Amino acid sequence: MSKKVIMIVTIALLLSNAMNGLDSTIISTALPAIISDLHGLQLMGWIVAVFLLGGAVTTPLWSKLGERIGNKRAYQISTLIFVVGALLEGLAPNIIFLICARTVMGIGSGGMTAIPYIIYAEIYKDPIKRGKVFGYVTASFSTAAIIGPLVGGFIVDNFGWHWVFYINVPIGLASIAIIQWLYRAPAVKAVSDKVDYLGAVLLSGGLVSLLVGIEMIGKLSLVVVGLIILLALGLLSALVVVERRANDPIIPLRLFKNRYLLAAFVMFFLIYGFFVGFNVYVPMWAQGLLGTTAVIGGVTQIPGSVTNFLGAQWSGNMERRWSTRTVVMLGFVLMLAACGLLAFAGRQTNYWWLLLASAFQGCGIGICFTVLQVSVQQQASHRDVPIATSFSLLVRMLGQTFMASVYSIVLNHALTSGVTHSGGQITMNMMNELSDATSASKLPVHLLPAMRTILHTGLHHIMGVALVLLLLGLAVNVWGFCAPKSKPVHHWWSFRFRHNLN
Repeated sequence: MSKKVIMIVTIALLLSNAMNGLDSTIISTALPAIISDLHGLQLMGWIVAVFLLGGAVTTPLWSKLGERIGNKRAYQISTLIFVVGALLEGLAPNIIFLICARTVMGIGSGGMTAIPYIIYAEIYKDPIKRGKVFGYVTASFSTAAIIGPLVGGFIVDNFGWHWVFYINVPIGLASIAIIQWLYRAPAVKAVSDKVDYLGAVLLSGGLVSLLVGIEMIGKLSLVVVGLIILLALGLLSALVVVERRANDPIIPLRLFKNRYLLAAFVMFFLIYGFFVGFNVYVPMWAQGLLGTTAVIGGVTQIPGSVTNFLGAQWSGNMERRWSTRTVVMLGFVLMLAACGLLAFAGRQTNYWWLLLASAFQGCGIGICFTVLQVSVQQQASHRDVPIATSFSLLVRMLGQTFMASVYSIVLNHALTSGVTHSGGQITMNMMNELSDATSASKLPVHLLPAMRTILHTGLHHIMGVALVLLLLGLAVNVWGFCAPKSKPVHHWWSFRFRHNLN
């Protein structure tokens, strides 16, 4: 393909990231209207949960399908499923139908998330160019996520909540058409091994049970949650036994024998566990402690989106001068700076302090994500590039899901403790209203300092937990990159040298 065609194909693949980013925030804006129309307040949490479940569970399965029918067709099928799910959501007559349609959309999202990264590895052989493309991926997702609330609000107010989902249909179909007409996919190698159906069932069942158990922390009794998680661990343990014997395993256990890959997977989990805490609770910090509006609170994410893109672009130049370990360490230092700014910040921290922390956070994640994602593809053997790529995305989702539940528990404990010690002057309902500027203006003025102190304690504890995650990640970086590597990391100069020899 010519450079122009490659660019157009890349843009078509970026549309999938944009749709996922748009949906991640636009749904939040539309939820009040959806719940009001379909009367599903008690099931509201599942609207978000089933989408995450569908995407996480099917991510490794899509990569295996791509190996058998080709990544081009796998991407088109997953995007079509996403589009069908979006169409059905818009047509939903009741909340149960909507949740089922959202599950379908999540299944398609799993392929739309994983397959493009594998295709990038096919069309961008130079790791430096591929790293820059990963920067564009992050930028497209972040930009769509930022404009999501604005677009969602406009659509709901002027056209109705149904069109929040319909907007995905033409975008998805355009991406499918461009890929069909322009992308010249490599020939698919015949796979003689039987499909590992048992492994697929155990993987799906284990991940669904694990994620449901995590989602139910704090909502069901500890005994029930414990039983669900034990079931998940049992299914995943059985998966390990089955995968040892499978000819074409869903998750090849040889991936975990490579100490470098194992360290990268763990770091992905920890980095995105930190990210979800920053992404969710910094806007709450702005609204609840500083009294800003929701829009101004959301603006705290913009510096991070900009520096995320810049960090991804800078990472390639950094690897020309320094080792991968050093570059990743720099990314962790930047994230530690962001987390430290808030972990030790007072209740009346200046708004610009939040923007500075956001800038550090975005740059650190941009550097680490790009370097680690490219390095995972370089470290894995050629046959394992698809599954190593999709598995790295899976652990990112697991990191976000697990830590989101942990942060929720930490915050709820701080709020409950603060309300209890208030002597009945402050209630939990009052604390819920504190994070919204409109409702907060109706609260007793003389109680606002005490309420903000309680909220600050909870947010402070969350940032402390996130700080521990990053310190663990820094240690894993040193451990993993100092270990003997089963396969050297191919930097830009080694690739070009081999390319010239060929």
